Amino acid sequence: MNQIPAVSTADATAGRLASRLHDDFQALRMALSSEIVGQADLVERLLIALLADGHLLVEGAPGLAKTTAIRALASRMDADFSRVQFTPDLLPADLTGTEIWRPQEGRFEFVPGPIFHPILLADEINRAPAKVQSALLEAMGERQVTVGRHTYPLPPLFLVMATQNPIEQEGTFPLPEAQLDRFLMYVRIGYPDEGAETEILRLARERARGALDAAPAPPRRMPLQDVYEARRAVLDLHLAPTLERYLVELVLASREPARYDAALARRIAWGASPRGSIALERCARARAWLAGRDFVTPDDVRAVAGDVLRHRVLPSYEAVAEGWDGERLVQELLARVPAP
Repeated sequence: MNQIPAVSTADATAGRLASRLHDDFQALRMALSSEIVGQADLVERLLIALLADGHLLVEGAPGLAKTTAIRALASRMDADFSRVQFTPDLLPADLTGTEIWRPQEGRFEFVPGPIFHPILLADEINRAPAKVQSALLEAMGERQVTVGRHTYPLPPLFLVMATQNPIEQEGTFPLPEAQLDRFLMYVRIGYPDEGAETEILRLARERARGALDAAPAPPRRMPLQDVYEARRAVLDLHLAPTLERYLVELVLASREPARYDAALARRIAWGASPRGSIALERCARARAWLAGRDFVTPDDVRAVAGDVLRHRVLPSYEAVAEGWDGERLVQELLARVPAP
């Protein structure tokens, strides 16, 4: 008679840990959704960025809960939060910190800036000049800050959510491609529908009443160790070789679109870099894990492809003249590259 192999204690412990982590993230998702009404995609993208260890660029009109979203996430994490309002007169030192002379001690002392917080909101990032954007570039890419002759590491958990307003363009500094490529995802959000708008009104009334009452109990804060364990679980998800080839083929198609369509080739000036491939895999894995699966599906890849690649697939001058942008180019690639 064949015997069923016994489950080891280590496997049982790992299974309980995985189940608890997933339940905790689902509870976090529900809590965020209760505060950020009508922006389910933004909530999911925030959690994907947290699990995939990347940064988020969010574009939307004022008043769409972008700041509220990152504040709500930070209030439920065992991590400090900082917000920087980017303006044309902002200096790199205002972000990174600076060295201050201590005459009593006869030495310079480095005073860290807001960038040394684990969760950072860079509000209206396109209002800052290139010097400030380049300071943020090193921090996002290298997880460190260099001031003078010294380099200072950033916290192990370092999540930047940057916002930009698509309405006002006067007095702004468009992000260069190198800066855009540092963002894991570029998310565009729109206005809520009628039902969500009504729910927003109800929630605003409840908050106004709550401000007059005693302070509510603070929400449970997720330990950072749980975030690191969840990231390991995401990396352990099964990714079939055929799906990995599909993922790579999508990125390669952005570089060699002539293999699929000559007209599309004229509209793509530059395709996604290997950083795009890495981001696409990490985000697809995170989405699958949030859905409670231990494997990635083609739908996971397709669902995140727009946000991962729209800022990495650059349209040609001809395409821009015809009204094409990165979003439309990515959708054309998805339509042409066959899924497994």
